[in-house]
Amino acid sequence: MLRLNRRAVLAGAALAPFAAKAQTGPATIRIVVPYPPGGSVDAIARLVQPGLQQRLGTTVIIENRTGASGSIGTDHVAKATPDGSTWLFSFDNLVLNPFVLGKLPFDTETDLEPVYLLGKAPYVVCTKADKPYRSLADVIAAARERPGKITYGTPGAGSLGHLAMTLLGKEAGVQIVHVPYRGAAPALNDTLAGHVELFVGSIAVATPQIDAKAVRALAQLGETRAPTLPEVPTARESGFAKIAADAWWGFFAPAGTPGAAIERFRAAVDAGLQDAALAKQITEGQGVTLVRAGPEKLRAFVQAQMALWGPVAREHDITAK
Repeated sequence: MLRLNRRAVLAGAALAPFAAKAQTGPATIRIVVPYPPGGSVDAIARLVQPGLQQRLGTTVIIENRTGASGSIGTDHVAKATPDGSTWLFSFDNLVLNPFVLGKLPFDTETDLEPVYLLGKAPYVVCTKADKPYRSLADVIAAARERPGKITYGTPGAGSLGHLAMTLLGKEAGVQIVHVPYRGAAPALNDTLAGHVELFVGSIAVATPQIDAKAVRALAQLGETRAPTLPEVPTARESGFAKIAADAWWGFFAPAGTPGAAIERFRAAVDAGLQDAALAKQITEGQGVTLVRAGPEKLRAFVQAQMALWGPVAREHDITAK
């Protein structure tokens, strides 16, 4: 007769949940990151991956499918078989692309299933430390005094920073000149060199230079103040009620993915973010404020963002080209 010792029984019991999970889902899961390695989307996906793999009991692969401001990878997921094996991890460009890229081969609202809103981080307006500006009001006053002379750099044409500053200029009744760059780093470098008056980008990119006192943060463009910049007011607090420009990160699935698969994936991601070490890596390392919201809140958020930024892009003929 085969006899099992107590240790073997306990070991088997400990592994049973993972074995059960592996049987209920695909053998391999792909998380498509539609941006190159090195950016925040890729970095966060790779931070989440080990715990997600453990909790799902399956192999989780991060796959970078880049191009067209994230729309190539997004299209791949939108057309993937909705069996729970393919997921998208994206950020704020997702809601802007339908308006700044022209006709896309997929519909953002109907071809993707919202899964999980991981977190947000405000865009910030910064200036070189030796510039005279101390607040957003100073920038607006300078733009009134010198129309068409105050410049700001962003990571690119059609970016959230571009649209937010366009809306800000409209509300303030001033012209602030946009200078697009191919990424946040060159825009910030030219701000440090004094070639542009302002840098508008995510808090994660700007924080090292803010901490080093090389640049001064004048305003946050998000809905609320970030915990890491508690002394810097928001644009709303500065009198611009329509401005709410947050970078954000979320998971999506192909439309038609079963609800049980979505819930299983969402729960696994959320459980991982309850780990203090992982949460610290994301909040402090990437400047993200965790939101941890489910499908319906992410759906409502995406719809609200498209309703806000679509008209701005159309009215001002903003494109990513």
